Amino acid sequence: MVVDHVREMLSTTVDISKIVPAGYELNWFEKTWLSAFDGRNELLTFTAIAFLMHELVYFGRYLPFLVCDYIPALRKYKIQDNKEVTSAMQWKCLKSLLFSHFIIEGPLMLMFLPVAQLAGIRTTELPLPGWQEMAIQIAVFFVIEDFWHYWVHRLFHWGPLYRSIHKIHHEFSSPFGMTAEYAHPLETIIFGQGTIFGPILFCKFVGSVHSVTMFAWIWLRLFQAIDAHSGYDFPWSLHNFLPFWAGADHHDYHHMAFVNNFSSSFRYWDTIFGTDSKYHAHKARIAEAKAEKKGN
Repeated sequence: MVVDHVREMLSTTVDISKIVPAGYELNWFEKTWLSAFDGRNELLTFTAIAFLMHELVYFGRYLPFLVCDYIPALRKYKIQDNKEVTSAMQWKCLKSLLFSHFIIEGPLMLMFLPVAQLAGIRTTELPLPGWQEMAIQIAVFFVIEDFWHYWVHRLFHWGPLYRSIHKIHHEFSSPFGMTAEYAHPLETIIFGQGTIFGPILFCKFVGSVHSVTMFAWIWLRLFQAIDAHSGYDFPWSLHNFLPFWAGADHHDYHHMAFVNNFSSSFRYWDTIFGTDSKYHAHKARIAEAKAEKKGN
C-alpha cells in the first residue's frame, strides 16, 4: 500500500486551481503555502521544505549559544563553567551531524509524507489550521514525545544498549547546543519515532493534522532539544517560569553525571518514578555551598 502510494505521489504534480474551491478567498499565508507546491511534485517539495527547515532551525538555533561562548559576561550562566567547548569538539560534532542529516534523516523525511497521508495528515488541503488548533495539537505532541523519550531513554541506559549505542551521545559530558542530535544512527531513528508518533496517533484517534502544524511542531521540538543541550541556564530560561519544563538545567546534569533526568521536555516522569533524586541532591549541595560562601 505504501509503495503504491509513493509511486502515485512521484508521478503527479500539484495544481492549486483544482484545490481552491470556487469563491474561496486565500489569505496571505495560504497563498504562500500553496504557491510552494503549485506545479511541483508534492512529495519532493514537501521533503525539500522539511529538510531545509530542519537545517536552518537546527543550526540557526545553535548560533546564539555559540555566540554566548565568546561573551565573557555570559560565562556566569554556563552550567559547567569549568568546561570549554573547543573548535575540535565542534568540528567533530558537525561532521557527524552532516552525515546523519543527509544520509539518515534525509531519506526518512522522504518516506514520511506517504505514511503520514495514509494516517490522515493533510498537506495542500484548505483551510490551513488556525493557531488555536495548532497550539492544542502541538501540546499533545509534546506530551506524547516526552512519554516516548523517557522510557526509550531509560532503556538506552541499560548496559548493553548504552555501551553499543547511547554512549556516543554521552561523549560530550558538557553538552553544547549542536550536540542535540549527535548520536548513533539507530538512536536517531528510534528517538525520532517519538516526534512522528504524536501526529500519527492524533490522526488515528482524534482528528486530522495539517502538515503546517507538523512543521511548527518540529520547529518547536528542535528549539527544545537544542536549548536542553545548550549548557546555559539563563534567568529568562523557560523552566524559571514553568517549573514542570525541563530545559538545560535539567538535562545538563544527565550528561554530567550519566544518570537521572531521562525526560526530554518535562520533569514529571522523572519526579513520578524517582529518577531525579540524585539531581535534586546535586542541586541541594550547590545551594548549600553558595549559602556557606555568602555567609563567609
